[in-house]
Amino acid sequence: GQTPVFPRILGHEAGGIVESVGEGVTELAPGDHVLPVFTGECKECAHCKSEESNMCDLLRINVDRGVMIGDGQSRFTINGKPIFHFVGTSTFSEYTVIHVGCLAKINPEAPLDKVCILSCGISTGLGATLNVAKPKKGQTVAIFGLGAVGLAAMEGARLSGASRIIGVDLNPAKFEQAKKFGCTDFVNPKDHKKPVQ
Repeated sequence: GQTPVFPRILGHEAGGIVESVGEGVTELAPGDHVLPVFTGECKECAHCKSEESNMCDLLRINVDRGVMIGDGQSRFTINGKPIFHFVGTSTFSEYTVIHVGCLAKINPEAPLDKVCILSCGISTGLGATLNVAKPKKGQTVAIFGLGAVGLAAMEGARLSGASRIIGVDLNPAKFEQAKKFGCTDFVNPKDHKKPVQ
């Protein structure tokens, strides 16, 4: 972040079960299964009502904020001193406190240890392709970096009907896995002495 805030509880990708809810929360109840999302939705601002943006005026990602929005206070302490929050989620803990707008209710049958990657890696890559890049059927798409986000972006390109999907990564071992997500070509920049575009 721009202004590191420490000590804090890191973590943003997880799955969990609601233990309790605060006053006025009606969208969730104890026992609900949820995924935290660090770019939340107030559902009221212009961004939340737009199909073109998810940068909520209230709950957009903010790596500098280390407290709850409602009262500007931390919900974590150790020896009476505050431990700060991280991107509104702080999931590297057994329990956390999250604004209701930063939680997505999911089917309780979904295995939390598997669907947890939906809270960032998959939704980020898939969403970037389907909602922002919006490739047309038959187009060529290049994906830079074939980690979780890159593979999810690749899946979005495949679902969009891209005819050629070029995976770009420094690790050639990732190509075989990328083929399962629609990768048709692989480029390792280290294999070239001049630009390859």
